[in-house]
Amino acid sequence: MRLLSTKILDLNFKFQIAQIGISIFEHPFIKINSIPLKNFKFQSSFIFSSQNAVKIAFENPQIKKQIGGKRYFCVGEKTKALLEKNGQKVIKMTHNASDLGFHIIKTYKNETFSFFCGKLRRHEIESLLAKEKISLQIHEIYNTIYNSKKFDNQFDGVLFFSPSAVNSFFKKNNWSSKVHAFSIGKSTSKTLEKFTRDFTEAKKPNENELLSILNSHYLKHYA
Repeated sequence: MRLLSTKILDLNFKFQIAQIGISIFEHPFIKINSIPLKNFKFQSSFIFSSQNAVKIAFENPQIKKQIGGKRYFCVGEKTKALLEKNGQKVIKMTHNASDLGFHIIKTYKNETFSFFCGKLRRHEIESLLAKEKISLQIHEIYNTIYNSKKFDNQFDGVLFFSPSAVNSFFKKNNWSSKVHAFSIGKSTSKTLEKFTRDFTEAKKPNENELLSILNSHYLKHYA
C-alpha cells in the first residue's frame, strides 16, 4: 500500500506506519507564515485552537511575557502538550472547536478571552461565544499558505490533517475511485465531503487513532 501524507510526519509515527507494511510519501500541502501582532492588550483567559498558534505566540518575547501563567483553553491533545511544554496550565482541552465553545458557554460565561489563531480558520468558537455575548478578542498571528503540488503517480491512500490541506490537495489533484482517504477529525472530514465520500475518519483526532484506521484498512485490503 502506497500512502501520501499531506504534511511531514514525526519520525516515530512514520516508523509505526512503515511497520504495518505501508510505504509513506510526504508533501507539506500547507505552509505557515507568522503575522506581526499590533495589539498587545490581552484578556484574562486564552484560547488556542492549533499548535501553530502556540509556537508563534511563545516564540514572540513580547507576547510570551504578557500571557505566561494565565488560564488556557485549547483544541487538540498536541496543542495542550505544547502549552504544557511552555510551562502553562491548561484548564480545558477538547478535541474540536465546537465542544470547546460549548464548554466555555456552560462553565465560563463571565470570563473574557483572547483567541490566538490563524487568518484562515473555521469560526465555531467565535460564533458560539458571540451568540452568548461573551467577550472575545481575536489575535490573528499566522497565515496559512497553500503549497499545492500535482502528483501524477498513483497512491492507494491519502492522509489528511486539516481542512486547509484538503483544499490545497484538490487545487491540483483529482480524486480516483481507487484511492481511499484518511481523516484526522471532524472538521477535516467536513471539507473532504466536498470532494469524496471515500474516506475513514479517526475516532479521536490523534496519531494513535489514525494508526488504528490505517492498520484496519491495510489488513482488510492488502494483507
